[in-house]
Amino acid sequence: MVQGAIPEHELATVYEPMVNLILQGGKTMAVGGQTLDCDAATYFVMSVGLPVVGKVRAARDGSPYLAVALTLAGAPLADLLADLPPARPRQADDAAFAVAAATPDFLDAWLRLLRLMNRPQDIAALAPAYEREILYRVLQGPMGRALQDIAAPDAALARVNQAIRTIRADFALPLRIDLLAEAAAMSGSSFHRHFKAATALSPLQYQKEVRLLHARRQLLTSGRTVTAAAHDVGYESLSQFSREYRRKFGLPPAQDIARLLGRSSAHPPKQAHPDA
Repeated sequence: MVQGAIPEHELATVYEPMVNLILQGGKTMAVGGQTLDCDAATYFVMSVGLPVVGKVRAARDGSPYLAVALTLAGAPLADLLADLPPARPRQADDAAFAVAAATPDFLDAWLRLLRLMNRPQDIAALAPAYEREILYRVLQGPMGRALQDIAAPDAALARVNQAIRTIRADFALPLRIDLLAEAAAMSGSSFHRHFKAATALSPLQYQKEVRLLHARRQLLTSGRTVTAAAHDVGYESLSQFSREYRRKFGLPPAQDIARLLGRSSAHPPKQAHPDA
């Protein structure tokens, strides 16, 4: 479980599979061509790792954004699903991410879990039960099917998730769709369909999103030049990198990083091409 009050900021990261409950403030997230808008007392579910950009915003009264998240793992879900009636099989067009309003029962389970922070001696005994109830409430809600296949290693979503892990681990390497499809035990067309249904992106688009996020992080934190960052994440063409970066983040790399760091545009990070 993760919790925290977070100041307003831009969001650009790869989310792990999770259930995330917004307690205060809000968040807008762009995933592929879709935009999710989350406000207080809503929650979102991501059953695969997804590259996300957007904005975290404060509450209307100025209070900082506050949220809690439960990381999703296969074993607890499998134990829970074994005790439930069989669910409708997940369809290829069922989304792996969505937003819903929190119900009173869902909020009550979270409240009991959070109260354990004041009773650490009870965490080992009670936290697993409360986490199980949170998962149960999600499974019974409108996004239940977004969870069920995480616990089934042979399900299409689980195999797409494995392909996602491969892409994220080897994002700088050329992408071999045929090998990913073969590892997922799918035809190329079936793999592409299931992958896009789960992520709103094609495999190549997913890789590009991950590359750009890694490059931006490098430019922000390591002092790499634009040229070096582009090559590190797998781009052979600096001009292509700059075009795709600007399309993603709204500015060329050097200007974007200067803005994020609050620097004068007269002193941006070093670059090696006028389009960067």
